[in-house]
Amino acid sequence: MTGPDLDDAAQPRANARSRRAHKPRPPLSALEERIGHSFADQDLLTRALTHTSKSSGRGGSYQRLEFLGDRVLGLAVADRLYGAFPNADEGDLSRRLAALVRRETCAVVAASWEVGPHLILGQGEVMGGGRRNQTILADVCEAILGAIYLDAGFDAARAVVEAHFRPGEPTAAARGRDAKSALQEWAMGRSLPIPTYAVVERTGPDHAPRFRIAVQVEGLEPGLGDGTSKRIAEQAAARALMEREGIGASADAGPTETA
Repeated sequence: MTGPDLDDAAQPRANARSRRAHKPRPPLSALEERIGHSFADQDLLTRALTHTSKSSGRGGSYQRLEFLGDRVLGLAVADRLYGAFPNADEGDLSRRLAALVRRETCAVVAASWEVGPHLILGQGEVMGGGRRNQTILADVCEAILGAIYLDAGFDAARAVVEAHFRPGEPTAAARGRDAKSALQEWAMGRSLPIPTYAVVERTGPDHAPRFRIAVQVEGLEPGLGDGTSKRIAEQAAARALMEREGIGASADAGPTETA
């Protein structure tokens, strides 16, 4: 095939990409409904959706709002955790806070809001898949929270955080964590005692032992797991119980036999 023929063949694809890139954005009212906040100043929301590749300067993009929203999110989540788990110590509260404000969680929340079609991106970012870029989605989530704070105050921002960042569910926040942590988070989120683990059986020689561990969660049948160490067997037991009960099906599989 000759050079001109190659150009002719590529042209329809280029035209299709161009049409997608210039597809009109849906109305912001639909996004506001999914977020759960109607902006008095929609310019704030527009700025929260504007990437640096499309802005005339830093003040015209979501960067400053992202900075503010990160702090708003942290305070709102910390406040909720403090009230929701009165018996948790500082270490546990810190771990739960870190899981909920991590960038992966923010990206999942932004995706649930379906912000992608609303993003204001430069042509290069559009062609590079910016509407699905996890970093951009996480940044925009925080920027939107910052915009809500400026638009209506902390209580309004906190209401949105409480609606979309749930501390008692091993959803997106727990997926990057091991099965034991995810199970503990699920139990504590329902005001249940922390799961307990007990050795049911130990077999094999001292140099190559094998353990069977049972995990007990109040109100549920125990979960059993096997492994070449107590740690691996505990992870397997937690994972087995979660899979059986349909808890956090997407949680990390945790350590394996080769761990």
